[in-house]
Amino acid sequence: MSTKRIFIIDDEAGFTRLLKLTLEKKGDYQVLEENDGTNAWLQAREFKPDIIFLDIVMPKIDGGDVARQIRSDPSLAHVPIIFLTAIVSRSETKNEIGGYPFLAKPVSLDAIVNCINEHLGE
Repeated sequence: MSTKRIFIIDDEAGFTRLLKLTLEKKGDYQVLEENDGTNAWLQAREFKPDIIFLDIVMPKIDGGDVARQIRSDPSLAHVPIIFLTAIVSRSETKNEIGGYPFLAKPVSLDAIVNCINEHLGE
């Protein structure tokens, strides 16, 4: 199994730090966290993630705009983007928001790992 590169973009630093540490301890993951959405696209270009977990509601720039920036970059267009949000639950909408799959917060580690495996073919 090769190391999977996971990029977490969320303005809640405590959440991203905990998720990073937990994922790196649990599996063969290299995790980058970004708490400022305005830096996300450039960080993604440098890090070259295998999958991106992206909060929707953030100050300065929302997750939908970040997703559009990432999708418009040919080097990142293929990378799965999974929205993380506390604004809706699965029962309130389908399994997608704006065409992207999502996980409702609070989210379990098992749900994150299952999502990684599902989207990266593990």
